[in-house]
Amino acid sequence: HYSGLEEAVYRNIQACKELAQTTRTAYGPNGMNKMVINHLEKLFVTNDAATILRELEVQHPAAKMLVMASHMQEQEVGDGTNFVLVFAGVLLELAEDLLRMGLSVSEASCIVIEGYEKACKKALEILPDLVCCSAKNLRDVEEVASLLHTSVMSKQYGNERFLAKLIAQACVSILPDSGHFNVDNIRVCKSKIVGAGISASSVLHGMVFKKETEGDVTSVKDAKIAVYSCPFDGMITETKGTVLIKNAEELMNFSKGEENLMDLQVKAIADSGANVVVTGGKVADMALHYANKYNLMLVRLNSKWDLRRLCKTVGATALPRLTPPTLEEMGHCSSVYLSEVGDTQVVVFKHEKEDGAISTILIRGSTDNLMDDIERAVDDGVNTFKVLTRDKRLVPGGGATEIELAKQITSYGESCPGLDQYAIKKFAEAFESIPRALAENSGVKANEVISKLYAVHQEGKKNVGFDIEAEAAAVKDMLEAGVLDTYLGKFWGIKLATNAAVTVLRVDQIIMAKPAGGPKPPSGKKDWDEDQND
Repeated sequence: HYSGLEEAVYRNIQACKELAQTTRTAYGPNGMNKMVINHLEKLFVTNDAATILRELEVQHPAAKMLVMASHMQEQEVGDGTNFVLVFAGVLLELAEDLLRMGLSVSEASCIVIEGYEKACKKALEILPDLVCCSAKNLRDVEEVASLLHTSVMSKQYGNERFLAKLIAQACVSILPDSGHFNVDNIRVCKSKIVGAGISASSVLHGMVFKKETEGDVTSVKDAKIAVYSCPFDGMITETKGTVLIKNAEELMNFSKGEENLMDLQVKAIADSGANVVVTGGKVADMALHYANKYNLMLVRLNSKWDLRRLCKTVGATALPRLTPPTLEEMGHCSSVYLSEVGDTQVVVFKHEKEDGAISTILIRGSTDNLMDDIERAVDDGVNTFKVLTRDKRLVPGGGATEIELAKQITSYGESCPGLDQYAIKKFAEAFESIPRALAENSGVKANEVISKLYAVHQEGKKNVGFDIEAEAAAVKDMLEAGVLDTYLGKFWGIKLATNAAVTVLRVDQIIMAKPAGGPKPPSGKKDWDEDQND
């Protein structure tokens, strides 16, 4: 029997354990997919922890702490969200064993928290010594592709080589000289084009829109682009006006005047040198007629976000009124043309040179769910590239880093006096959960894998991890196999998971603000003051 406070602590831990268990079976390349149906009844089939958590409505306040830590990892690194959840869940699971040792919950919590914080500090001190290599040249597509394999493999096992090369081509082509890489400059063509297979996906230097051109012109070389955020139509007065027409001649002249004005406006745009017009609003029939007359290609984009992105790609300024653009306001690209991908019409703004501002990865696949998953794998790969532009260091994957940290922190715990040594040893034991999850999801005996890893690491081979491709419990050198994790991903993962676990352990009561109990007030008669005879 526990007191109320003890019960609250154990309930918090239980909620967090259940959440971590949900994503634990999705960890690694052999992880199982989850079928998530969100509140809008949209179906997601994925093993990406960030997506699962985003679509699940987690209600328990303590479990929400883990979700927040996972979101922080997503924002900071863009990958490794499942690592944070699994590691934090196991830290709390092992903390529960320590809390049951006999001390009061408040005393035991203090000891566990102190031990975890010491162990986390030690782990982050050891981590730089475990770096096995660094990225040498981030402008070499082959090298970058090899570094992105691990990140993409966890989402798309079997397609990682092809996808990693696509992502590498897109990232390297837009990496600025300053080295400040922006993930928004890699655009995944979200207007997904069903058909063909993953291998039909491609990279385009420029932008692709799932649109058709408005006029007769469907292809322009050496495009000079005028971008308007307003409709491509005549001016409309702000106030209503009444026109009094007395005879047929006045009626003819009235419509002719409107036509002449539209003609002059479109002619002025054509005379400025522009041969492509992109508008953010509707296109009037009369304006379309004159655009065809002056051989202007017309593209309509409904999304302001797309319009802004296009301006950045071609170097144009979006004009709020139909005025002729100056040379500085016009955008440029090698060609704009209407193309067909599968049975879908797309407009392509293409740069022949590879150093454009934006690259587009055009995803092909058999189903929408598959393409959603590929898109998430691409996002992870792009984020990994961004992390490498910040810090080029890499640590071995496949559980090698975790086992080495577990080994060193265990020996550190044995040298610590006081009760917190138990918490430090449990922190070290929690690292075993990563190779354990990889082994269990691959259908291999986890204990056998962990004992083999410890045996090899005792010999000083720091880079040896679990071989997921072997049929039995086998280990191999992760550096030679090319299974590498980013240093920053591990650093922030350990830090955020420990912070989340410690925060949950500090909570002994959950107080929710709700209306007080008691009978509801009488509703009374509605419309009591209205006359019954009305």
